Amino acid sequence: MTDVRGVGQGWREWRRLRAWELKQQGWKQCDIAAALGVTEGAVSQWMRRGRESGVTGLRHRPPPGATSRLTPEQLARLPRLLALGAEAFGFRGQVWTARRVTEVIRREFGVQYHFNHVGNLLRAAGWSPQKPLRRASQRNEAAIEQWRTERWPALKRGLSARAAGLSG
Repeated sequence: MTDVRGVGQGWREWRRLRAWELKQQGWKQCDIAAALGVTEGAVSQWMRRGRESGVTGLRHRPPPGATSRLTPEQLARLPRLLALGAEAFGFRGQVWTARRVTEVIRREFGVQYHFNHVGNLLRAAGWSPQKPLRRASQRNEAAIEQWRTERWPALKRGLSARAAGLSG
C-alpha cells in the first residue's frame, strides 16, 4: 500500500484503508483503533462502509455541493476576459473588483453569481479581487507632494519643539 499520509486529504484516506487492511489480517477493531489513534466507533463505521462498498467506499469523497453554473470552458475563458482589462467592459479604471467580475460573468455567460462567491472563482483562477482607490478628480499630485516634502516636515519640527518644552 502506498504511504500518502502527508498529502492533503490523503492521510485520512490512508488511515481508513490501513484500518481495512488490518481488519483483513484478523485484527480486532479495538486494536485497530488504538494503533491508528481513532475511536472504535470510527473503525466500526469504516468497516461498515468497507463491507457495503468495498475499498472504493473508503476512498476520499469530495464534499457534495452545487455544481458550478459555469462550464469548465467558461471558467478557462474567464482569465482571458479579465486580461482585456476592466475598461474594455466599460468600467472606469483598470481595477477588477468582485462586483465588476460578477457583472462581466453575467454579461458574457448569462450566469448570475453573488459577488462574494466570485472571489472564490477569482482565487481559483489565480486572480485576487481588489478594491479601487477613491480619489477626488480635482486631486493635485504636485501640490500633495510639495506639502508632503516641505510643509509636513516643518509642522513635525514645530510639534516636536513644543513637546520638548512640555514637562510631565
